[in-house]
Order: sequence, then structure tokens, then C-alpha cells
Amino acid sequence: MQIVAEVAMVVPGVVQVGALRVPVFGVFAAVGLVGALWLSQRTAKAAGVNADKLWDAGIFAVAAAFVVSRVLVIAMDVRAFMAYPLLVLSLPSLTYGGITLTAVLVWLWLRWKKMPVLRVMDAWAPCAMVLWAALSVGHFVEGTDAGMPTTLPWGVMTAGDSVLGKVHPVQIYALVVAIVMCVWLLRMLSRKQPVGMVASVALMVGGMASFLLDMLRQPVETMGSAWLDPSQWVAVVAMVVGAGIFVVSKNPNPTHRDEAAMNGAPDFPENLSANAKEAV
Repeated sequence: MQIVAEVAMVVPGVVQVGALRVPVFGVFAAVGLVGALWLSQRTAKAAGVNADKLWDAGIFAVAAAFVVSRVLVIAMDVRAFMAYPLLVLSLPSLTYGGITLTAVLVWLWLRWKKMPVLRVMDAWAPCAMVLWAALSVGHFVEGTDAGMPTTLPWGVMTAGDSVLGKVHPVQIYALVVAIVMCVWLLRMLSRKQPVGMVASVALMVGGMASFLLDMLRQPVETMGSAWLDPSQWVAVVAMVVGAGIFVVSKNPNPTHRDEAAMNGAPDFPENLSANAKEAV
């Protein structure tokens, strides 16, 4: 019953609504997913992807992540699940292994539906930043994923922590990075870019930012004498994959702007500034 024994160490932030206990982080995660799915309908045309198919792919990705994470947490301790099914299913269960397996399933789905993988990744890149921003706010409000102690004037106190004192607001740092990158990636999509370039920048820069932010974050998982934490290894893999896509995207494929023009899609988001000028 190891997995149940560890529940006592997990104190998730919750909002009590009558008899209903709503996890704070879950609320922000849901808001982030909805925002990402909505934005994907705006970025689909700019990336040269069918919006309806991209929506279906996004729903499949969310469902796959949910199912895979629950299956893995059940597999970790079947006896605990048999004894306390609701408690086990309510545990935070999205692991790096689950993320990897979900990514493989989404890739197979895209191949099955004959969707251009790099174009889909370009369309999803700004959307991923929206989700990252929402999750960062959720961690900050919940008091999890906190930073290391600091004497800087903008240090914050973590709820329930009376030992470390003021710590780096790493969650807010991540929020700022996510917002800046979302705007940057949207501007890239609106311009003439080789296919895959937006995804490449998102992976390389996002991976580098995540790697650096992890240095300011309180360690949660360790791998013994390993050089890097698990989250830092994920960041390194993201940077390597992004670099690989950057090399591939150098080939003379049609650009997003060319594809959007062929599909009759309006400029995005530059048309907004053009309309504003005309109004003035």
C-alpha cells in the first residue's frame, strides 16, 4: 500500500464548495486546456492545418493524457487501487513516462489521420504556452513547485512553509516566460516561416528556459548521483528535438504564409494592426 501511504505527504490546495472539494490546480489546468484548445482554432489556419481536425487531435491528446496517467498510477500499486479506488484515481499522476507515452499516442493519431506533424506542432506551439502559463498560476496559488530561498525583495512566502522563509517565485517567472513566448510564437506564425520553425523555437527556447528555472526550484525528484534532475533531462530532450526540427525545417517546403494564402486564410495576427491603422 505504498502509494496510499504517500498520500499523507501530499497536501493539495482545494476549494470547499459545500460537500464538494475542488482542487485549485485542477481548475487552472482545465482553464489552461480550454484556452489552448480555443487558441488552436486561431493558429490552425496560420499553420496551414484544418481547424476541425486540429480540434479533434487536441481532444484526443487531452483524453490520452488523462487515461494514460490513470492507467500508470493504477499499475504502480494495483492492491491500493482495489482497496481505495477513488483515492488512488484522485492522486496527481502525470509523470514523465506518462507524458512520453501520450506523445507517442498523439503522434500515431496524427499519422493515422494523415495530418502533417510539423504543421500541427507549429499550430500547437503558442497553445502550449497558454497551458504552461495557466499551470504556473495554478502552482503559485496552490503553493507547489516553489522556488529556493532568496533574499531578493520580490521573494514570496509559500503557504504552509515556516522553515525556508522567502523563496523565489519561480511559478511567476515561468508565467512571464510563457506569456512572452506565446506572443513571440504568434508573431512568428504570422510571418513567412519554414514549416517546423515555430515548433523548433518553442522546444529549444522553452526547454532552455525550463532548464534554467529548474535551478531555482526546490528539488522534488532525484535520480541518485545523476548529473541532472528528471525535469532537466526532459528539458534537454526538448532542446535536442527542437534542434533536430530546426535542421529539418531548412528544406524548401512551403511556408506557413504561403499555405495560408493558398487556403484563403486571412493574415494572423497582422491583419489586426492593419485594420487598426485603417480605423485611425
